[in-house]
Amino acid sequence: MRIVGTTLVHHLLTEKEAFAPVLTQISLGAKLIGRELQQAGLVNMLGYTGGMNVQGEKVKKLDLWANDAFVEILKESGLVCTLISEEMDEPLHFNDYCKEGSYLVCFDPIDGSSNIDVNGALGTIFSVRRRRGKEADHMRPDALEKGTEQVAAGYVMYGTGTILVYTTGRGVNGFTLDPNIGEFFLSHPNIQAPKRGKTYSVNEGNYHHWHPQSRKFIDHLREIDKASGRPYSLRYTGALVADFHRTLLEGGIYLYPADADDPKKPTGKLRLLYEAAPLGFVMEVAGGKASTGEMRILDIQPSSYHQRVPLIIGSAEDVTMAEDFYQGRR
Repeated sequence: MRIVGTTLVHHLLTEKEAFAPVLTQISLGAKLIGRELQQAGLVNMLGYTGGMNVQGEKVKKLDLWANDAFVEILKESGLVCTLISEEMDEPLHFNDYCKEGSYLVCFDPIDGSSNIDVNGALGTIFSVRRRRGKEADHMRPDALEKGTEQVAAGYVMYGTGTILVYTTGRGVNGFTLDPNIGEFFLSHPNIQAPKRGKTYSVNEGNYHHWHPQSRKFIDHLREIDKASGRPYSLRYTGALVADFHRTLLEGGIYLYPADADDPKKPTGKLRLLYEAAPLGFVMEVAGGKASTGEMRILDIQPSSYHQRVPLIIGSAEDVTMAEDFYQGRR
């Protein structure tokens, strides 16, 4: 028997934040995407559109559909004046909504797109920032601020169930969708990341393209040393949100380091504004850490909307250990 508890809408009311309706609209988008994923193979939504996004990556049909859905839904909130998305080359401004009290949202509508056609784990990542200035052409500084300026961030994971996790800086809470009545219920209150874990998540297929400090750190995790709890076990799904969610709940470390394979991506693959920064905010509020290996993710000053960074994120002690390797202390 299901026990009815706190709904997401009720929980947002207790936050008493002006941007609460923005998060409500994001949850609506999550419901729509979750529904679409369940029937994607039946309504010709699998496969590619034939186009390429600003990252030079092939666009899946569901990528484009999800992006359009979030654009319409967030516009309807009446509080969002600018959107920055993985699927859009430039920011999208809703000039009619550019007023005091408006917000800017950065988002990755479908994280883990390579998993769509094989029924794998997928996600959505979002970041909410306050609008600065009074005119639409003043939006650039709003987005290109450090991750410490986020007022809310989180993600949605689509798997055996649909779960939405978010923070406003005062705790991290997870809500699971009851598909029978279409409501998100509090299922993971006050999430705290373990100080240390037993697993690591990384695409080891890139091992020979990594820089030496990355290889040295992973080699260390794979060594047998019972006194220090090694070796760590490898867990990797190919979907950032899925690996991050497990790491947040169970501890451990996720890495997507820079490598020497693609000269177009010398600083890493993951995007700062709508992947690394929002997840870094969530992890830090839960007691973990997010780093490039050299510096805190939330302290990076963005230089472009689609800026890429290396990401090392997870349990505080595990990330600190990785930083020791990257900074030459080990």
